Order: sequence, then structure tokens, then C-alpha cells
Amino acid sequence: MRGFIRDGEPLKERRVLHSSMDCTKRSVTLSEILDLAASNLVSPLILSFVLGAFAALVRSDLTFPEAAAKAMSIYLLFAIGFKGGVSVAGHGVDGALGISLVAGLLLSALLPFVAFGLLKLLTRLDRLNAAAVAGHYGSISIVTFVAGTSILETQGIASEGFMVAVAAAMEAPAILSALWLISAGGKGRMDGHLWREILLNGSIVLLVGAFAIGMITGEEGLAEISSFIVSPFKGVLCLFLLDMGLVAGRSIRDSRGALTAGVFVFGVVMPFVGAAIGVMAGLLIELSLGGVFLLMVLSASASYIAVPAAMRVAVPEADAGIYLTLSLGVTFPLNLAIGLPVYLAVAKALVGG
Repeated sequence: MRGFIRDGEPLKERRVLHSSMDCTKRSVTLSEILDLAASNLVSPLILSFVLGAFAALVRSDLTFPEAAAKAMSIYLLFAIGFKGGVSVAGHGVDGALGISLVAGLLLSALLPFVAFGLLKLLTRLDRLNAAAVAGHYGSISIVTFVAGTSILETQGIASEGFMVAVAAAMEAPAILSALWLISAGGKGRMDGHLWREILLNGSIVLLVGAFAIGMITGEEGLAEISSFIVSPFKGVLCLFLLDMGLVAGRSIRDSRGALTAGVFVFGVVMPFVGAAIGVMAGLLIELSLGGVFLLMVLSASASYIAVPAAMRVAVPEADAGIYLTLSLGVTFPLNLAIGLPVYLAVAKALVGG
């Protein structure tokens, strides 16, 4: 997450900049999308995920110790949060940050309603399970977000440093929307334990906390630990995606009965619907090319950590085999292999670059 743009531009200058970009906007060609997809498919990140999924599907005994997997999660969340905070410290906090946070909160709250409507159209899921699934598609996958920032770095495209704060803000509202959908049908519960689960979820606390540390210590703090959170980052991400491939492969292998045709189609279609809504929001609030792309990625991804934890507490009768298989076994690999290149190509066509 290096090389972020200046976030403190006056609104007038930002509008002039976007106006000057209009002349560079062009149509997305199929060959460009295929080229981006091909380069992404042969990246170490994607191939690591594929290796893990293959190992699980053929029932290899390859596995990661639970402690190692958790340590990698902690490392990645701390690194991305810290670097995002450093970027904001270097370029200042302005109205763009506030507007982007509001946009993220609204997207997270509203996307579950879109997902719920699409599920009722495509599937025969009951209200409880449809709402539980919908909540996953308003929240975000932080690993998909990290993979998106990695693509931007590889292509030398800058993005707003505060997008990591937007990612953190988009974790919880979708859970509340899903629970509202469930309670409207006479089920579900909101109690103190659930609120604690939502607001003090470990991933949110770590991401926001690391972001705050990065803001406080700035570039000097980054220089002190750069050898730990910059250089090893992609290597650790490869190992983490290998483990995610194992988990996704096992989920697909063990929950085939849950994936009816309509449910599977939803898992494929909903990411692109979310990305379309995300790109409109990004253009409306005048984010940079990298920022628009990352907002698309956040809107297209599905949670497989925070929301499942909340659903287990609030509605334990919901079928975890459905929502976990969809979010982790269908949407997550789809976004990694195909979605990210498509979202970047669309962002380039609409923003310029």
C-alpha cells in the first residue's frame, strides 16, 4: 500500500482533475480484461490459493496449524492497517475521508437488501437463511481487499490511504441489516452479547487499532518496522491464501448439497452487482482510480469471518453450510480469479488511466 495520492486536495481542484480525466476515458475491450485476468491468474497469490483448493479437493493431508493460520491473519490485518494509517498521517485528514466513510457505511447497510431481493428471485431459501446470506454480501472480505491493493501496487496505481478505514467501517452495518431482515420475519435477536460480538470483533479491533498506531507514529514508525511489515507482506499473503484455498476446497467438498443452481448463480452474480453499485458510489464521491477500484472490491466481496461469527450468535438455526460455502467457496475465488481484473478494467475505463 505504498505511493498513495494526496488526500487533501481542495474540492475544486479535485473536480478539475476529474474533468481533465474525461478525455482519457475509453471503452473496456474484452482483450484488455482477458489480459488482466491472465496476468492475475498466474500470479503467486492466485496460484497459492489454487494449490490449497486442489489439495483439499483431492483430500491431501496438507494442513496449516490453527495457531499459524491465526498468526498470519493477525500479521496481515496489522500490516494493512498500519500502512493505511501512515498514509493518512502523511497526507492529512480531510472531508474526502469523512465522505468516503459515510459512503462505505451506507453501502454496507444497503447491499444486504439488494442481495436479499436477488436471493428471493433466484432461490427458494427461506427468509432466515436468505437474510443470513445477504448479510455476508454487505460486509467485506479483508483478504480480497488486500489482494486488490497488491494488484494496484504491482501496476503502480495509487489509491487513497484511508480506504483501509472504509474497509473497517463496512464490517458491521451489514450485520445489523441482516438481523433487521430476520427480525422482520419474527426471528433473530439483538442482545448485549451480540453487540459485543459485532463491535469488538477481533478483526475490526486490530485493523482500526493498527490504523491508529500508523497515524500516530507516521513515516518514522513505518521506517522502524518496515523490514517486518513491508518486505515479507506478499510472502505471508501467499501462505495465507494457500490456507484459504484449503478451507474453500473443504467447504465445497463437504457442502455440495447446499449449492443448488439458484444459490450458485447468486454467488456468481452478486459480486458484480455489488461492484456496479460500488463504482457508482466511487465516481459520485470523486475517488481516484485506485480508490474507485478498491470501493468496487469492497462492495463485491463477501465476509467469511465477522458475519459468520455474528450469525452463529444471533441465528444459530441458520444453515452455515450455505453462507460459508457461498462466501468462501464461490464468491471469494471468483473475485480473486476473475472479479479483480474485471473491476480494475472497468475502473480504468470510467476514471481513466
